[in-house]
Amino acid sequence: MKEKANNKIIIFGAGKIGRSFIGQLFSVGGFEVVFVDISETVLKELNQRGEYHVIIKSELEDTIIVKNVRGVNARDKELVANEISDATILSVSVGLNALPHILPSIADGLKERYKKNQNGAIDIIIAENMRNASQYFRENLISHLPDTYPFDDLVGLIETSIGKMVPIMPESIEKEDPLLVFAEPYNTLILDKKAFRNPIPTIEGLAPKNNIKAWVDRKLFIHNLGHAATAYWGYSYNPKFQYIWEALEVPSVFSNVRETMLQSADLLVKKYVDDFSIQDLIDHVDDLLSRFKNKALADTIYRVGCDLPRKLGPDDRLAGAIRLAVSLNMPYDKILKTLIVGSQFKAENEKGIMHPSDIIFHKENTSINDVLESVCKFDTKDFAQVHELAKQI
Repeated sequence: MKEKANNKIIIFGAGKIGRSFIGQLFSVGGFEVVFVDISETVLKELNQRGEYHVIIKSELEDTIIVKNVRGVNARDKELVANEISDATILSVSVGLNALPHILPSIADGLKERYKKNQNGAIDIIIAENMRNASQYFRENLISHLPDTYPFDDLVGLIETSIGKMVPIMPESIEKEDPLLVFAEPYNTLILDKKAFRNPIPTIEGLAPKNNIKAWVDRKLFIHNLGHAATAYWGYSYNPKFQYIWEALEVPSVFSNVRETMLQSADLLVKKYVDDFSIQDLIDHVDDLLSRFKNKALADTIYRVGCDLPRKLGPDDRLAGAIRLAVSLNMPYDKILKTLIVGSQFKAENEKGIMHPSDIIFHKENTSINDVLESVCKFDTKDFAQVHELAKQI
């Protein structure tokens, strides 16, 4: 018999983060969970079973049964809009490339909701790894709404810091059970306390913060940076390494990764003096390194390091940290060295194939100067010191 829920969350994206993190938090918190996705296989399984399993990978393996779930096809625009019209809260975890395809549907849902109740505010949890996410959502949603729609009164755009690590599922297991997902024990969703239009749901695992920008930058410039650094230094040391934990068992790799993370931590302490102390961030770095070493998670060097055009992009983990360092007039040599090492990354997946964007990256960029200018966008005029330092490393 289907369980009753007083509240309903619509989650755009039934992928790894949607299922292992957002879906399970809200399901355990008593919500009905409705996934909006385009995968016919996943939707069919969700609707047939009404539940799925999240296996928590650590020394002591555990299983969370996520109940009271169903799926809606993202292509059924009318049905999606109707679901949004009476939802308690929304969440988005589709990846940056898919956002332009789902934002018009969200806008349609907001219009349908407004027809039914002109005072019905709704909050949208933006579970994406992106900076300035609320600005991006606001601009794009408003472009699909009438001028008379009172957007700022009725829509809360909740930026988040997604720290949960979810590995790629082995193909053999995915074929056996397309809903099964592995995840680490960490289960805290950091989100913007000030952006909610409705009361914050009383759900275990939600961690509202006053200055979300500081926490988004902490995720990007310590967690994401450290994760990528582990993949790049690990691959550089031994291209045959498969797992993140293998890389960190090498003392020189561990040292390079930790020093890179700590150099970035220094930047955040200076930028966010009221939010972090250096000891806070040292403790965070060491906790992350311990989590990266989780053998049971079996997170791969390929997954963590691939997609170089994005991960070495202008505002992402490494180039973004260097930009911040330049703006603060602080050292960034260790971060730059890690970026240079990353530019040589050519790890392959379990089928022996490089990520498609990495193949293009290596065809188009034959020198570190190409990478700095074309990928990181460090033009020699404004960032001459970056180019000069790169020559010395």
